[in-house]
Amino acid sequence: MTFNLTNLRKDASDIFQSGILAADPYQAVKQELSAQDAKLIIQHQASKEWQKIHLIAVGKAACSMAKAAQEIIPPQLLSSHSLAITNTENAFSIENTTVLSAGHPLPDQRGLTAANQVYKIAQQAKENELVLILLSGGGSALLPYPAGNISLEEKITITDLLLSSGATINELNCVRKHLSRLKGGQLAKLTAPAELHTLILSDVLGDDLSTIASGPTVPDPSSFSDAKTILEKYSLWEKAASSIKQHLEDGIKLITEETPKKNAAFFRQTSYRLISSNIISLNAITSHAKNLDYTTEVYSTALTGEAKIVAEDWVLFIKQKLSQPTSAPLAFVAGGETTVTIQGSGLGGRNQEMALAFAIAAEKHHLNAEWVFLSGGTDGRDGPTDAAGGIVDTQTFSRLLAAGIEPETYLANNNSYYALKESQDLLVTGATGTNVADLQILLIQPNL
Repeated sequence: MTFNLTNLRKDASDIFQSGILAADPYQAVKQELSAQDAKLIIQHQASKEWQKIHLIAVGKAACSMAKAAQEIIPPQLLSSHSLAITNTENAFSIENTTVLSAGHPLPDQRGLTAANQVYKIAQQAKENELVLILLSGGGSALLPYPAGNISLEEKITITDLLLSSGATINELNCVRKHLSRLKGGQLAKLTAPAELHTLILSDVLGDDLSTIASGPTVPDPSSFSDAKTILEKYSLWEKAASSIKQHLEDGIKLITEETPKKNAAFFRQTSYRLISSNIISLNAITSHAKNLDYTTEVYSTALTGEAKIVAEDWVLFIKQKLSQPTSAPLAFVAGGETTVTIQGSGLGGRNQEMALAFAIAAEKHHLNAEWVFLSGGTDGRDGPTDAAGGIVDTQTFSRLLAAGIEPETYLANNNSYYALKESQDLLVTGATGTNVADLQILLIQPNL
């Protein structure tokens, strides 16, 4: 096979798609649930006869997960109040299920309305009934239910500030949990005395269940004090609304009850299982690259940090690798979730910023090879844009200059979307119906 630039770009896109397919939420749920003699059977769980099953799916993969569950759960057991709550791009109709669209990455009134419905269903669940939660990434934004006297607008503002500050997903969700009535194990508390089982699709590196969708059904190890420390770390404490500061201070003083911890009695009636994650997709793209005859190496299983810095570090790593003569086509793959500290007024996302920064760094450090670099979100949406990320190559920098774009200026202004649009390097997949964080693929044909 000839590994020219056109083939490299096609291979990178195909490899990325293999990672998305590996995280198919519909198939993941199908593998976990079955039915026999009008009973629902959950893999790795003792068989039980529940009088009723309440189905609630929340996240970017909610519709696919709910559809799979609906096809398996015996109809006579299913509650008439089944819910699937997802972002607009991933919403589709499901038989006998109410599908609600809500805002992401920032919460909105639709999400608050949906959260109210979840709250009511959880409270109405009775002993000898099952609440089956299907959880995927995006659930934190899609299910806002502010605690205390905090308004939705105030919660939206602090979420936006945290997203713009470069806070990690763990930090962001720690704050969210302590400003919520559902997150951080509080949904599990509401469902008692019913039993609760959660199937989880992870978008969090390391698969920390208390962080995925802010862990509404699992114990929360974080505290009100942690949440305040995070706001102070990013100089946001003084910018927070007085209601938010008061609520966190009341929690620190034990005036407001902490989020549920692992010793809470009601957690004895709960169980959960991780059914898909970033590492599964990373393994899939590794295998696919090898099948395409690339000498393949995993660059990172947990790629984190400031996107533009991570990109330059990767270029320097590759330059060192290429100092050893080789003629074999190479593939370096990674999974993770970087961050962007917004300092400009442009449009983009962490994957687009990483792709643009990689093209700039490759030019700066004279990366001597034919290469293609793809960075994309498995959900098909990178930041507040219609792109999943970016796919850049050896000629991207030249295309940018030819289009009158000064790459470094656009990067400094966090304007990666418009830069990559001009160079025809946006990665556009549409909503994928899944969400297991990000994947990166670097393909190289060394110059002989």
